[in-house]
Amino acid sequence: MPSTPLLDTATTHLDDMIDLRRRLHRRPELGLQLPETQAAVLAELDGLPLEITTGTGCTSVVATLKGARPGRRVLLRGDMDALPMPEDTGLDYASEVPGTMHACGHDAHVAMLVAAARMLCARRDELAGEVRFMFQPGEEGYRGAGVMIDEGVTDGIDGAFAIHITPNVPSGMVVTRPGPFMASADELFITVRGRGGHASTPHFTADPVPVACEIVLAIQSAVTRRVDVFAPAVVTITTLESGTANNVIPEFAKVSGTIRALSEATRGAVHADMQRLATGIAAAHGLEAEVHIDTQYPVTVNDAGVAQLVLEVATELGVRNGEAPAPAMGAEDWSLVLQKVPGAMAFLGVCPPDIPDARRAPACHSNVMRLDEEAMRVGAALHVAMAEAMLAGRGLPTT
Repeated sequence: MPSTPLLDTATTHLDDMIDLRRRLHRRPELGLQLPETQAAVLAELDGLPLEITTGTGCTSVVATLKGARPGRRVLLRGDMDALPMPEDTGLDYASEVPGTMHACGHDAHVAMLVAAARMLCARRDELAGEVRFMFQPGEEGYRGAGVMIDEGVTDGIDGAFAIHITPNVPSGMVVTRPGPFMASADELFITVRGRGGHASTPHFTADPVPVACEIVLAIQSAVTRRVDVFAPAVVTITTLESGTANNVIPEFAKVSGTIRALSEATRGAVHADMQRLATGIAAAHGLEAEVHIDTQYPVTVNDAGVAQLVLEVATELGVRNGEAPAPAMGAEDWSLVLQKVPGAMAFLGVCPPDIPDARRAPACHSNVMRLDEEAMRVGAALHVAMAEAMLAGRGLPTT
């Protein structure tokens, strides 16, 4: 790992970051209500010169640092929730909560943001403006950022920055890009309704199973034939459920999956295609199909100026960095913040040192995902450097 003054300062906080991250890792919580995690964050921030509020719609924490002089306001985020899945890492600090795991690194996000808050508080006399620290529940499908936006977390903010760890990038490397950085995410549900009966006499029924299968196959063709490869989309069917016995034709079949896109135009077109395709195929067989799309997160679009600033600041810190060659098809509710405020998200590589090729590391959302905790010092330093740069007006719109 490189050494520069700010990184060296972050290194002095590394043991505390590791301790906090491991405590959170043992006690993961789901959704919008994270009382243990909130209490841990409040305890870590206690005694710092911060104005602290907690949420009403979720167990969020917002801590505001006011500098010595007035100026711009910037927002830094660390999401706090875990995933509903088992942990099989074998670590001595593995999850103690059955079926719940910090498999997306949000425990590290919290630890890095707490360290950044401490570092910025120590530099308070040098700051002009305000830094708002956003400790957010409910990123994993609960629109926690939206709840916090409704409660005012982005009000008056001039620029925003967030980090997401990834084991699939070399440890300590910072990666971002201008424009679309992560995809939109929507949930697709299709119910094909027919007429059940005995499996030996299908001609007396309206069998929904082959129709549902035909719809699934048609979706694959629709994406490859109707979506521009330079404005891509992914539609993945993940469940197909029907029936109760091997000699009964069921009344209905249910299909579900996810829709991802990198532009709102493509997103809307795919939604329309799913509706037309499913209902049309069902009607051709004399059946009915109901299509429901639960819209989740929009495209995460990085402001070009702030994204460029991330790479400049990373270079100044002396850490390896680069522009991502393409967006990721994962999704983030940080996208909701970026619809309100110029800002960016960056990936921080945390590939474990015992894995020589980051591309082969277990990814986020894996039951065996691990990370190199030493990289957290880069994340904390990057938070601090980005806050100071944006307070100085670097990378932000002039108006």
